[in-house]
Amino acid sequence: MNAKNFLVSGIVGGIVNFLLGWLFYDIVFAAQFPVKEGAVMNMMMIALGSLVASLFVAYIFLKWANITNWKTALKAGAVIGLFLGLYWNFYQNAFNATANINWQTLCLDTVLTIVMTAITGAVIAIVCDKMK
Repeated sequence: MNAKNFLVSGIVGGIVNFLLGWLFYDIVFAAQFPVKEGAVMNMMMIALGSLVASLFVAYIFLKWANITNWKTALKAGAVIGLFLGLYWNFYQNAFNATANINWQTLCLDTVLTIVMTAITGAVIAIVCDKMK
């Protein structure tokens, strides 16, 4: 695995992931994902989360799967996004004190994670392909 490709594609993917999160969660679906009253979003933590998720995808693509084709990466990213989205949503709802799980929001968040990770994966592959 080329460390330069890993870092550059992971960072570019992180930027794309961050911007997609802003678009989906703060603009398009803001009503479905309101910020709780009194809560303050820590943008640094959101940016670091986007970066780590993208580095994770870049690592899988470069170290284990050797994916540099954007179409293959789109599909692989969607599969990774499915598992990450379900993991995150099931885990978060495990601590739901009221036991009133909003399945519609859970499913929407999972779909958004699939889309975001698929697009991020495609971008990672494009960057890796250009750096050959």
